[in-house]
Amino acid sequence: MTTKKGVDTGERPLALLAMGRALLDLYSNDVGAPFHDVKSFAAYVGGCPTNISVGARRLGLPVGLLSAVGDDPAGDFVLNFLTREGIVTEFIKRKADRRTSAVLLGIEPPDKFTTIHYRDNCADTELTIDDVMGAPIAESQVLLITGTGLSREPSRSATLFAAERAHAHGTKVFFDLDFRGDVWTDARSYGVTIRSALRLTDVVIGTADEVTKAAQESESGIEDIAASLLDVGAQSLVVKRGAESTLVFLRGGERIEAATFPVDVYNVLGAGDAFAGGLIYGYLQGWDWYRAARMGNACGAIVVTRHGCANFMPFEGEALKFIEDQGGF
Repeated sequence: MTTKKGVDTGERPLALLAMGRALLDLYSNDVGAPFHDVKSFAAYVGGCPTNISVGARRLGLPVGLLSAVGDDPAGDFVLNFLTREGIVTEFIKRKADRRTSAVLLGIEPPDKFTTIHYRDNCADTELTIDDVMGAPIAESQVLLITGTGLSREPSRSATLFAAERAHAHGTKVFFDLDFRGDVWTDARSYGVTIRSALRLTDVVIGTADEVTKAAQESESGIEDIAASLLDVGAQSLVVKRGAESTLVFLRGGERIEAATFPVDVYNVLGAGDAFAGGLIYGYLQGWDWYRAARMGNACGAIVVTRHGCANFMPFEGEALKFIEDQGGF
């Protein structure tokens, strides 16, 4: 099977199955105002794997989401948006005794973004092994998992089980480190848990800070940290460095550096997820790591100039034109 964008999915109808949280984003409309002075919020959809799934879908890939929302109006809001985007939503569970999680964000460019997470009794941490059993992992080219999905049970076991099934069926596993300090009781447990999952992973994506926390080697340089994580597992490690270049480390020792694109920062939230969507797109196009990372950088650069996350992901033509206008790959 070949999608209209030219990605050959073979016998696998989904290019990407993303797993993890789907939630309601409430982002300040009063850009530049301190959080205590915010008068109103815009309602969007968010969550790392959800943002990535929308980003990849807007680039033309067939995408499904394995997640959970509450049986509540916020869950309806999330599902309505994802359905309109063309995401396969039949694997998003409704957890009747749980709530759809939410995030509030204050926006004070260029570097202050007050984030408040509401995840008590949230639905997506209740994803179970049974939920995974019904998901089309073997029918997907890529499974995306996240660090937050490993933060507590039962979603931790469900995420590891999903990665095991992907590994067994030849589905590539992309692992977004996705560190959220307020969902981990101890940063050391984050590192231990992340490293335990690396043996089931093909490609790891994280910021320099996330990579350092995963390795628990704060005194080492990024090259040594990358080597230590690749020794544990995974074939490739992609390090996002904001406005600096993106680094890709391969297990064989190769290091690839891809320049970013200069833009004015409006809101940094979601840019890393846009990057991951672009990177996965390039990977599934069969591009080399440099070109795929540049596509990711372009998608991230576009979203960093916008108000929200999933709702503002770029489309394929838009991203490619942005790259062309900036001098090409």
